[in-house]
Amino acid sequence: MFKSLATLYLILLNLSASLANYNISNVTTSYKDEACVDGATITLTFNIYLNSCPEAEPIVFSWVEKAVYDDPRMAASLLRLHFHDCFVNGCDASVLLDDTLGLVGEKTAAPNANSLRGFEVIDAIKADLEYVCPQTVSCADILAIAARDSVVLSGGPGWEVEMGRKDSLSASKAAANNNIPGPNSDLTTLLSRFQNLGLSLQDMIALSGAHTLGKARCSTFIARLNNINNNIISNDPDINLEFVQSLQQLYSQSNVNTTLVDLDHTTPTTFDNEYYVNLVSGEGLLGSDQELLKEAARGITELYADDVDVFFEDFRRAMLKMGRIGNGGVSGEIRRNCRVVN
Repeated sequence: MFKSLATLYLILLNLSASLANYNISNVTTSYKDEACVDGATITLTFNIYLNSCPEAEPIVFSWVEKAVYDDPRMAASLLRLHFHDCFVNGCDASVLLDDTLGLVGEKTAAPNANSLRGFEVIDAIKADLEYVCPQTVSCADILAIAARDSVVLSGGPGWEVEMGRKDSLSASKAAANNNIPGPNSDLTTLLSRFQNLGLSLQDMIALSGAHTLGKARCSTFIARLNNINNNIISNDPDINLEFVQSLQQLYSQSNVNTTLVDLDHTTPTTFDNEYYVNLVSGEGLLGSDQELLKEAARGITELYADDVDVFFEDFRRAMLKMGRIGNGGVSGEIRRNCRVVN
């Protein structure tokens, strides 16, 4: 049964990638990313579970597929979980840890509180994997695979995920508050947060394309609305004043903490380059989105708006690069339950 499931998974992944004009067979499977931390060497590589748990990726895919079918917004939520994990001490599943008497997790940090979703999907995946392959697949690797599958199921590019991460033994609410860029960050702040993690300007702009999926609360762009009548907004040629005014009208008629607005108002559940097309038209939702038209960022943003294939290729490469941050935690473990350390 599992052999058939694995075969079906590979067929679906290749088909989805082909529809996105990207062939995952172009990715070499011999690449290994190694790092030495405190004298210990760890390796992220492809197909690490091929023998120890060949069902791993098909199981993740099947759960993500069900979750996205039930709630299309879940694709963005699972992708965002991986982002918010990697930006805090590397991709080590620290974002999944619940608060305990001896540990303060990251779920109550400002960028995450009442915002991050998808924890129950990860719980279901982990429970299934623990039944089939006990203590084999890390929660951090589950997040990375689920993020890829969310993109593929939304029409975006496919790629082979490097695996071998360990799950952290701790979390950092302070790092979550300090490292994750806010919705009103300016270009200098955005670039600084990404460069601190070894990500380039191009990586930042490509990864920002994840905002082609998902929604945001009105409270995340209220600062832009408060400036609608001053020179910051009115005299900026890169901002569509009519679009911002429509947001102001929505805000005035809604609860800012509960009303959700599509980050990409054109194709909100499809992974494509419309996010960049919207930016070039002055219709970015968040202040941090519209910053990608400033200075050195503008040329890359306009390129992605013009060529979806270039965006897909750069996004794939940037996701692999982001997935290597911290190299998965050399001092970690394979959690039996993603919410608590063993």
